[in-house]
Amino acid sequence: MVKLINTTIWKEFSESGTLGGIILFLCLIVSLLIANSPLAASFNHLLSTEIGLHSESLHLNYPISLWINDGLMAIFFLLVGLEIKRELVEGELSSLKNALLPILCAVGGALIPAVIYYVLNYDKPTASGWGIPMATDIAFALAVITMLGKRVPASLKIFLAALAIVDDLMAILVIALFYSSKLDYTYLMYAAAVFALLLVFNRMRIKNLFFYVIPGVFIWYFIHNSGIHATIAGVLTAFALPTTEGAEESPLEKLEHLLVKPVNFIIIPLFALANTNITIESSMLQGLFSSLGLGILLGLLLGKPIGIVVVSWLSVKLKICKLPKNATWTHILGVGLLGGIGFTMSIFISLLSFSDASLISEAKFSILIASLLSGLLGYLLLMMNAKKAEN
Repeated sequence: MVKLINTTIWKEFSESGTLGGIILFLCLIVSLLIANSPLAASFNHLLSTEIGLHSESLHLNYPISLWINDGLMAIFFLLVGLEIKRELVEGELSSLKNALLPILCAVGGALIPAVIYYVLNYDKPTASGWGIPMATDIAFALAVITMLGKRVPASLKIFLAALAIVDDLMAILVIALFYSSKLDYTYLMYAAAVFALLLVFNRMRIKNLFFYVIPGVFIWYFIHNSGIHATIAGVLTAFALPTTEGAEESPLEKLEHLLVKPVNFIIIPLFALANTNITIESSMLQGLFSSLGLGILLGLLLGKPIGIVVVSWLSVKLKICKLPKNATWTHILGVGLLGGIGFTMSIFISLLSFSDASLISEAKFSILIASLLSGLLGYLLLMMNAKKAEN
């Protein structure tokens, strides 16, 4: 009997998202410890080790870090895309007013941080980094809100996921237009052709997952070689999968169920382990108060919540949109703070913005501090709001 109860408790705990969040943050701490220990050089060497295949016609030989950031994270984006499409068809985002709010908030939450950064760095060598504070890290932001479990409305997680994915899609567009040195339009056309094929499969009501997953791998390959961040392939594949409003499990829902645990317990923790690998130096602390550091800190920590809350308020007051189900303005402020968790795409854009290694280090450290503060403040605000509601 005791064994049965323990098994039930463990199952509920592991499926609640809390366990995945704990594993994620443990990997974050372990990565920082390794990066600031004698193991740092060996760990960096491991991440830079190239694996894969390479020939005249096939280019699949990349460092382990790239396989994690571009390969495994495309699977994460696939899962998020599946969740968003399901909500668009039969859930919280199925009405125009609900779907429009996260889109508008993503725009406001991207523009305000970019303006703050650009004003502080105008006419300086660091001005090119205006795109750094624009993006929200989906993995970390959703991990934080998932750890809150039922203390926040389920609609709030969907709202944050939709906001973050639109945010990241805008960041990908910014990278393509302003930070990509060269785009290969031939590969982009190949990707578009395969995506069109997926849409045909959808119209033909083909339910076999292999008809979507295998072409999805080709889309990933073509987009990666086009010069655009390859994670968008996951979103495109997700939006091509068929789903229905009925009780029968659709191909989309089937794939979603298959991916939840591998993504939460393997892919996201691996990403944290590889990308929180920041060696902290004394000069970085001083860099927090430079125009570069302040632009990132204020952009993520203040610009994100200001942009999200102000746009939400205007949209609701003008009756363009309505708040997510059971959500309050405190919830929206909490989500705005979680939106300040930049990390993945912010670090990626910082690598594209600067060639000076010291500027890149300062930017990465500022992103880390801003993301940690945003995540902590957002979590505490939402937790205190939940306790206040219980009382």
